[in-house]
Amino acid sequence: MTKNSVDQTAGTGSSQIGAVPSANESQDSVPAMADLAAILIETEERDLARSISGALENLIDPAPDALSIFESNGPGSPWRITAYYQEPPDPAALTKDLEAILGQSLPEPARLEDIPDLNWVAMSQAALPPVQAGRFTIHGSHDRHRVPQGPGAILIEAGEAFGTAHHATTYGCLLAIDKLTRNNHFRNVLDLGCGTGVLAIAVARANPRAKILASDIDPGSVDVAKTNFQANRVANRIRAYVAAGLGHPALRREGRYDLLIANILAGPLIMLARDVSHAVVPGGYLVLSGLLNDQADEIVAHYRAAGFMLHEKTRIAGWTTLVLVRL
Repeated sequence: MTKNSVDQTAGTGSSQIGAVPSANESQDSVPAMADLAAILIETEERDLARSISGALENLIDPAPDALSIFESNGPGSPWRITAYYQEPPDPAALTKDLEAILGQSLPEPARLEDIPDLNWVAMSQAALPPVQAGRFTIHGSHDRHRVPQGPGAILIEAGEAFGTAHHATTYGCLLAIDKLTRNNHFRNVLDLGCGTGVLAIAVARANPRAKILASDIDPGSVDVAKTNFQANRVANRIRAYVAAGLGHPALRREGRYDLLIANILAGPLIMLARDVSHAVVPGGYLVLSGLLNDQADEIVAHYRAAGFMLHEKTRIAGWTTLVLVRL
């Protein structure tokens, strides 16, 4: 999954600014804010704000070139979600699409907003704090000095690939990996739709002897993931491939997996249910995310029909992470 936005929660407030260059991308390749238009949405509810942010990132085409979410005047003030586009959608149509996805009316319709002349790249790097998810601490290079550098410290720069742990789906997957690897020693692992590769890195840190593959349909994400594997000193333990689904010869060649992670979207997960079933060993675990809460039951039903049993369900800010076991 590829996204050019990041989300941050720290203490009682939250702020987020996107359009940050990845590790292998120069700042010149980031769209200039002067060339973008901004669409603003406001709400009093934090969880609704995060659900709107996730829907804009993952469920509406085109996705914004950058996205911000923050409390406008500190704790207790309205939440502001600002989506930046080179070619913005019609605000009224966007409002209608969001209401259909979320199943409720927005407190205020989306509207166009003027963009101030600020150094967005520098601001985004400064605003993005470390995220603690179980034993893992996900951080950018700007926070390396204040994050203890042990096995749980994972360096991920905000950039063009989806997965900095600030989004509820990635965060939920990291919590699931933390729990599962405390009680299981996985040998053959696949991170399907790897984005930045943060989930594969977490497994590599928790299970040093695991053989790990990572794949993504987007070549840019695979490039970013490989850069992150190098930066986190696990490149010799994770192989990454550009692949759609499970049909790539390299993914088939490794046999069946005792842990498969897929942080993608509900539609692809439904289409892949049978293939995933064949790819996971009996007794193996499956971690699924990228799901709005109201999509989770449908996914569970499809995967039960494919031979899985629900082990755990976690809901975070409108998004669900599922852990299932292959029967």
